[in-house]
Amino acid sequence: MKVFINPGHDLKYDSGAVHTNANGDVDLRECDVAIEIGTAVKKYLEDAGCECYMMQSDNLAPTPYGRSDYDDRQGSTVTETANDWGTDVFVSIHCNAANGDVRGTETECYSRMSNGGNLAQCIQNQIISSIDTTDRGVKERPDLLALKYTDMPAVLVETAFIDNDDDMMLLVNKWDDIARAIARGVTDYECSLQ
Repeated sequence: MKVFINPGHDLKYDSGAVHTNANGDVDLRECDVAIEIGTAVKKYLEDAGCECYMMQSDNLAPTPYGRSDYDDRQGSTVTETANDWGTDVFVSIHCNAANGDVRGTETECYSRMSNGGNLAQCIQNQIISSIDTTDRGVKERPDLLALKYTDMPAVLVETAFIDNDDDMMLLVNKWDDIARAIARGVTDYECSLQ
């Protein structure tokens, strides 16, 4: 199985959501958490026999679908690269944010009644059984570029709320458990197809 891993956001252009400390300083960025988890997911999936490609970029889809202010970025977008590679499944890894009070894990797909929905449920089940988190379920998000412009089953995993202190500690202390759970979810999905 060919798995495309997209750690969310970008180290240079858009760090994504953040956690701030009591002084108001940023002490954890979504892009850093996503690349750490994504790198581990890639390793675990390769150990399980999957072929993996990883790309971290916030340039998700070609214009006019993407944003015209991304003209400074060169090369293929995330969705173009995934489609051109002949990907079997696409996994985008993120951290959620709200108001500092909300916590939990959710996995988003284009449609629940699809292979993408099945993949999302497999990953969600594994994360919920692996860490002490609130189950926010599988949600349909056909508006998300990473889900809308991919040609294969695709999910976006919101691992935890980075702006919530308890969830932030899960991201710091349980990131490897999250990575293992995502990888197991992908292999569970692969087994469900046989």
